[in-house]
Amino acid sequence: MKANRNLSEIVHNDVTGVVHGPLVQARDVFGGVHFHTPASLPAPSQLPPRPRLVDREAALAQLNVLREEVKDVPLTVLVTGPAGVGKSALSVAWAHMIRSDFADGQLYADLRGHSGTGPASPRDVLGDFLHSLGVPTDLIPGDLAQRAALYRTVTQDQRVLVLLDDAMTAAQVRPLLPASPASTTVVTSRYRLAGLLLQGVRGVYVDRFDAESSLALLRDALGSDRLEQQREAASELVELCMRLPLALSVAAARLAARPSWPLREMVIALTEQQRTLAALTIEDDVALRSALDLSYRVLRSDAARLYRFLSLIPGDMFGDDAAAALADISRMESRRLLGELTDANLLTDTADGRYRFHHALVRLHACQLAEAEDQREVRDLAVGRLLGWYLATAARAENRLRPYRTRLPRDAEPPPSEVTDFGGPEDAIEWLESERANLSAAVTLAHERGREATAWQLADSMWALFLFMGHHLERVKVEETGLAAARSCGDLHAEGKMLNRLGLSLDALGRHDEAVTRFEEALEIWRRLGEKEREIGSLRRLGLVAARRGDFDVAISRLVDVTAAYHTLGVDRKTALALIDLAGVLLAQGRATDAVIHLERARQLLRRVDDSYNRARVGIFLGHAQASSGNFGEADQELHAALDAMSKLGSSVGQAAALEGLGDLAERTGRRDDARRMYEAALDMVGQDGSIGYIRIKARLDGFARYA
Repeated sequence: MKANRNLSEIVHNDVTGVVHGPLVQARDVFGGVHFHTPASLPAPSQLPPRPRLVDREAALAQLNVLREEVKDVPLTVLVTGPAGVGKSALSVAWAHMIRSDFADGQLYADLRGHSGTGPASPRDVLGDFLHSLGVPTDLIPGDLAQRAALYRTVTQDQRVLVLLDDAMTAAQVRPLLPASPASTTVVTSRYRLAGLLLQGVRGVYVDRFDAESSLALLRDALGSDRLEQQREAASELVELCMRLPLALSVAAARLAARPSWPLREMVIALTEQQRTLAALTIEDDVALRSALDLSYRVLRSDAARLYRFLSLIPGDMFGDDAAAALADISRMESRRLLGELTDANLLTDTADGRYRFHHALVRLHACQLAEAEDQREVRDLAVGRLLGWYLATAARAENRLRPYRTRLPRDAEPPPSEVTDFGGPEDAIEWLESERANLSAAVTLAHERGREATAWQLADSMWALFLFMGHHLERVKVEETGLAAARSCGDLHAEGKMLNRLGLSLDALGRHDEAVTRFEEALEIWRRLGEKEREIGSLRRLGLVAARRGDFDVAISRLVDVTAAYHTLGVDRKTALALIDLAGVLLAQGRATDAVIHLERARQLLRRVDDSYNRARVGIFLGHAQASSGNFGEADQELHAALDAMSKLGSSVGQAAALEGLGDLAERTGRRDDARRMYEAALDMVGQDGSIGYIRIKARLDGFARYA
């Protein structure tokens, strides 16, 4: 578009009726118009690590025969059997054996049929699958039936392997079955799921080990000498564990941790345990529960207490610091007790130094014990300590990343006795990213427990994480919960903040009408409260939405007024942000020279503020402006300096923006290979989060790649 062009001259045009295929609406077209097929994404490879199997040759052979028998239609196999029999291990191992035959990818979902947290929604699983198969977020419908139809369309001609673990019902599984005759789906469940079998799904029943296989498992864990010396007791132990692999593994871990403990002692203990349980439970559950109970009973009281409390953590993985806060112990003590629980085969330690329950059934066991042995008040206090630690630690991380944000309310829970701190911004963003799932779950937990102030303060404390790293879809869910919590506790100030946060998230996803509604609701609150600076902030955000919609004249008028209002109030940082926004709109109009003037002023104002993130943003915009003006050397210098600054901060969003600018610069100067590499690196940084930024970078890369 020409510099200073009057946008009111642009002809308004509409398209009505049904359009099939690509469509371009434009007033003027310079050069050719080309449509390009999106570049291929790497095929998904989501299978869990391959487990070690003992004596499952017959079941593996049966699975292989089914592959040979079923032709010209999708193969779906239902692997059933009692709890703890090894259905998942068998299915994962077989999936690894045949994965090379499925070049279009291997998908995995834990359907959480018996997790204690409720079964997974097929709608959510389909969303994840469609993402993994390369469908852009903005093209994924919200309705389950529509998602299922799109999934069948996408998989129609693909060789895909799908593993659906721990299914609860046939209705949960049906939408997740791919359509391609070259596909294979493996479903595991404790139930026969007759509804699937009636539709032609093939069944494989996994039975308990025989005696020799059970002894082989014990031999592998304890050594041949120890087993053969106590063969009689080992045989009795096998039968007491009902020859269930999970129960045997738990018992073996307990024995391996005590090399001098006679197997006879465990036999006696299990026998007594099962006498108590036999009248209450079916025999398979007796074996499993008694094996877990035995491991639990030999724990020292402090380890047993931590084991129970760990089931209260809302996320799947946790560190020693979270466990310490939960149990009100030191981190050193927490590490010791977590090690003890890991040695007992109740927990598994992960590569990043965190922990998770060894199996969903183990977590459920711990949860049942907590409900039975710890009063509700005790459990609530533990949850409060955990939420308080998350809130205090997220606030510390936030302060490292955004030190100018002062006087933030983070007092909904008492501060933890032992605080986690960070050396710098990189450490802070690394922690926030690693704990993202737990923090999001903690927001939901706090809201569900009626701790509304905690919920919205936690959601607000995640702002820096989302600003630096994106995750827009997850961000919307967190901020919707934060908004609901703010409204529940009747805090208008908190409600206004959450409305602004949610509006920005919706705008980034292209949901502009919803964003305007949120910003206007926030604007009304700030006017009622007499919060002039925040009122201006909502007006600024409405200007940004106008720019995103292409209403540049409205956006410029509003941002000019906002800049003047901030300047009158003497708030340098926010004046600078409004200037950056204004410069961005001018760049979209092709007015690079005007944009540089505003950006240089913003840079001058930000020198007085500890805000390295927005100083780097100024550099990115200046890089674009200089490139548009033909000042390629200056543009390269600005963009590389901004990339270095964003890298030091650990901001993937910022790095992606700088890389996109460098790609544009390389393209302008005829360095096509460099441009493609920059766009690819930018796309990798921003991730498939459905944002406008992701869609824009992907479109540039897709269009550019077809000319190479």
